[in-house]
Amino acid sequence: MDVGRIYRYALQREYEGKRFFEQNADRMGHAAVVGAFRRLAEEEQRHIDFIQGLLDTLEQGDSQQEGDTAWQGEGFFSKRAASEMLDQTVVESMVPDLPVLRMAYLIERDFVEFYRSAAERTEGEAQAALRMLARWERGHAEFFQQLHDTAFEEYAEMPWGG
Repeated sequence: MDVGRIYRYALQREYEGKRFFEQNADRMGHAAVVGAFRRLAEEEQRHIDFIQGLLDTLEQGDSQQEGDTAWQGEGFFSKRAASEMLDQTVVESMVPDLPVLRMAYLIERDFVEFYRSAAERTEGEAQAALRMLARWERGHAEFFQQLHDTAFEEYAEMPWGG
């Protein structure tokens, strides 16, 4: 398994994800969702920095340092933050954002599957790093799924015409 190739592909996908969240933040109709997209773009930048560090270490032929996989922060997308955001959000105003919320969920779910699959084909430090990335992305996917599903449920209960 070419770990360098996995990291380079992961880096490209993280840049694409970051760009999606940055571009769509300004298109969203609800301030809380705009904030979530901007914060996710910031988290994706941290993923980019982390993966670039892994790639640099690999290309220099060094062993991954202990601290490289030690960062375990949940960031904004912890379960607690998601529930607090949903409590503060007027879900009805998110209805126009449903397709973009769904796309955000699918992007994050794809990241989870990619990192999970890559981790299964690697060993040691690379496997630990990829599993950690999968865990981070799973938190993002769960956040967007919860946000989408809550908004969709509200939409389904609305009388026609809003």
